[in-house]
Amino acid sequence: MVLVGKLYATPQMRQTLVIKATASVACLELEEPEYKHFEDNKKPEFLAKFPHGKIPALECSNGLNLTEGAAIARYLASLAPNAGLLGGTPEDAAQVDQYVHFAESEIFSSTESTWLMLNGYVPYHKGLHTFSTERLVRALNTLEGILLTRTYLVGERLTLADITVASAIFQSVSFNIDAPLRATLPNTLRHLDLIINQPKIKEVFGQPTFVEKAVQYTPPAKDKKEKEPKPPAAAPAPKKEKPKKEDVVDDDDDVNLVPEEPKPKNPLDLLPKSAFNLEDWKRAYSNKDTRGPGGSLEWFYEHFDREGFSVYRVDFKYNEELTLIFMSSNQIGGFFNRLEASRKYLFGSMGVLGEPNNSIISGVLVLRGQDAKAVVECAPDYESYEYRKLDLENAEDKSFFEGALAWDLEVDGKKFKDGKNFK
Repeated sequence: MVLVGKLYATPQMRQTLVIKATASVACLELEEPEYKHFEDNKKPEFLAKFPHGKIPALECSNGLNLTEGAAIARYLASLAPNAGLLGGTPEDAAQVDQYVHFAESEIFSSTESTWLMLNGYVPYHKGLHTFSTERLVRALNTLEGILLTRTYLVGERLTLADITVASAIFQSVSFNIDAPLRATLPNTLRHLDLIINQPKIKEVFGQPTFVEKAVQYTPPAKDKKEKEPKPPAAAPAPKKEKPKKEDVVDDDDDVNLVPEEPKPKNPLDLLPKSAFNLEDWKRAYSNKDTRGPGGSLEWFYEHFDREGFSVYRVDFKYNEELTLIFMSSNQIGGFFNRLEASRKYLFGSMGVLGEPNNSIISGVLVLRGQDAKAVVECAPDYESYEYRKLDLENAEDKSFFEGALAWDLEVDGKKFKDGKNFK
């Protein structure tokens, strides 16, 4: 076994399976140092080698540093040409790349978008769930037809195409390729069984878990106090004559002598009254052009109360997890939905900047008071974002604020692609 380098990854990642299986077939050894995600990949020494902070990441013994699972697996396959993992001809190599891309973009991406929604990482959207499921089924039907006359996807022996496709199916059968759907995919299931039971791969994959019914969306339970059950209605009592005064018994036990405690006021409601009306600002922002004479920014600077309100920059902490632009935009929408309890104290404008798989979430909040936490902590995921108070007298802060409101913000070369407002 030849030691290639150090692999930084988490065991549950699909790409980890592909990389380790490829290394095993190619008789290559990978050192796997202890790695803690969201901590180690934010350290300066890690970012010096892998600037985007993304895993899987391969630190090669020859000085090469690689990220992206497909690229790492292809590189490892190229180090062992006799293993035939990239095919024996340029035509074979092109077909291997074709099926690797097919597995990533058609099977895995459809499964991933559903998984993210059903596990609360992005807001659930029934239409998107349906679309992803239909796209997955279409891809599986295509694969089923291809495997009808083939043992392996390319040629007559195992290639990287088989390993990558099997990894996507291996993940999906435990989640959304359920028993009724599997019944229509005998060739695909036969291929999965063949690949994951290859002698050099078996220990990497293990045995799959087959879900009987595809995981479905379960709406979160509403946080409401349970009402005490009402006592059964009593039968109407027969009318009685009005008792004489001397017959009336003063029964103090039936009287609630302890008044109910008033609900505590939100500390934000106890702040000194401000001349800046947040609702008026929201209407101005909605009805006026952002920039230019008479625009909403002009209105804002004319009316803003720096003592009663503040402006904060907001940045998502885990941008390396972001993939497709619309999914990142949904992430903002979910965050805003969870801020509903603070609607009367808050305005927000946030967006997705960059390109798919290389984007960030950033923007601004205009909020009551001077402490962002008091306003945003009603959202369970508020700690997934960083908050920095902006000084609108500072030219750089002012430019950022205006760009976020006008949706033409640019950060580190990443341009505004999509955005949402909290009004």
